[in-house]
Amino acid sequence: MRNATKLTLKVFGVLMGVATLVVIGSGGYLYGFIRGYNLAAQQVGTEFSLFKINLGDLLMSRFGPSPTPTTVVVEREVSIEKKVPTWTGPELWEAVNKRRQEFGVNPLANKSELCTIASIRLNELLELGTLDGHEGFSTLPERREDLKWIFEKYDISEFLVSGAESVNDAVSLWENTLGHKKLLTGGEYVWGCIYGQSGFGVAITAF
Repeated sequence: MRNATKLTLKVFGVLMGVATLVVIGSGGYLYGFIRGYNLAAQQVGTEFSLFKINLGDLLMSRFGPSPTPTTVVVEREVSIEKKVPTWTGPELWEAVNKRRQEFGVNPLANKSELCTIASIRLNELLELGTLDGHEGFSTLPERREDLKWIFEKYDISEFLVSGAESVNDAVSLWENTLGHKKLLTGGEYVWGCIYGQSGFGVAITAF
């Protein structure tokens, strides 16, 4: 009978702990469980060694250790595509002649042999990806014997531009660069040809 009573009180203590959990919540669960155990132990005058509770261990098992903050770095590659200018040689030709007329000088007349030089020079610059300081132009008569006669027949000048976003930008760069403004204001130039692509412009003039 006494053993039955002890068992009943054990169950009673556990039930009291569960009841306290329902009323108070998850935080009261620990208190109710321990409280029920203590009441049962006092009434039977003994300890339930199998139900001894280590509060620290219980808290650890119930809630676990405090999480360590974790920093997550998300890296994203940003691809910035540079817009390639789409203006053409004929458009630049028109813009140059328009500006020349605004300065009060004659527009350039086209010469096919000058276009041959302009075409060669533009392709050279596009291959280099940068301006060459007119080096290719100055050595062209030696490099191309078939074109030497053009340099002998005319007094030829070369005007280069790069990085222009539009034809107006190209004209502005020439106008505001020392020595290149002559392309726009030089009335002595009678003939010419202009090629352009991908922001590069080559103007060949002659008289």
